[in-house]
Amino acid sequence: MTCVFATNNPGKVKELKILLQSEGIELLTLSDLGLVFEPEETGTTFEENAIIKATETAALLREKGHEFIVLADDSGIEIDALGKKPGVDSANFLGSETPYHVRNKKIIEMLADIPDKKRTARFVCVIACVLPSPVSPFTTRACVEGNIAREQKGENGFGYDPIFFLPDRGKTTAELSNEEKNEISHRGQSLKKMIRLLREKGKIS
Repeated sequence: MTCVFATNNPGKVKELKILLQSEGIELLTLSDLGLVFEPEETGTTFEENAIIKATETAALLREKGHEFIVLADDSGIEIDALGKKPGVDSANFLGSETPYHVRNKKIIEMLADIPDKKRTARFVCVIACVLPSPVSPFTTRACVEGNIAREQKGENGFGYDPIFFLPDRGKTTAELSNEEKNEISHRGQSLKKMIRLLREKGKIS
């Protein structure tokens, strides 16, 4: 089976391809189809933004004569000491063009006086699906709980991975191997839930 995932994030594509290949699903992106499209994320929740991206991408594909299962995600980091920010604005925190190592450094500075037990945070991922047949989009959600580290560590991740510390593993998500990350990641868990839903609906074997 082939599906289109509405993302232009190369780090996310790499992670998703590993996850989907293990399920026998081929992943295509809009760039694979020669298309450039970036829906405006106007929602106030992860669910709203994921549905916007999936439905608008599916509409574009239908206009171009493509019929695929379309998946899209909205994900981010919620930091309790910052009132669960940046949340849905995670991709635009300090500006969309700001390198993540700069954003991570700023977060560490903002939490400099926060004790370890109050540095709780979570990665959240919501995946939305639009099927070729005219049915309402549906979503899955998953979270991973952790803490904000006091320094950036690890090279095997992207985004906020270098500052997201997992107490039970004693390392940041950027220090995990691909296999370890796929096992526990918010995106991996949400995607596995979506695959189970698609199997229940008879859309994949």
